[in-house]
Amino acid sequence: MANHYEAAFILTPVLSDVQMKEAVEKFKVVLTDAGATIENEELWGLRKLAYTIDKKSTGFYVILQFSGEPTLVETLETQFRRDERVIRFLVFRLDKYAYEYASKRIKKNAEQADIKAKANKEAFVDVETENLEEE
Repeated sequence: MANHYEAAFILTPVLSDVQMKEAVEKFKVVLTDAGATIENEELWGLRKLAYTIDKKSTGFYVILQFSGEPTLVETLETQFRRDERVIRFLVFRLDKYAYEYASKRIKKNAEQADIKAKANKEAFVDVETENLEEE
């Protein structure tokens, strides 16, 4: 039976956006090749660390939620340890309550993103109509 997991990891701050996304994509490929299904991906961006790690005070935070077999966790952790771009990681299994909470949070965030997108689209349309009226 597939379990639900969450992997949180911090990437070194010296990476460019392209390199950071490339590293995240690498770990997503590791998961999908091992038979996992990725349920959610959150890129928190560059954040200050609570304490310095390897003389670094900031890092790119990434959270991946996925479901799969327990054996793939070991494979993922091995890849985290081998990649020098990862300065910290944590993989844990979500119990049913944590999974329900995470699912609700994902839906709520998606709804808020839709509302913001609609508001931005309406604002863009209003600006376009004003520009046409001025001409």
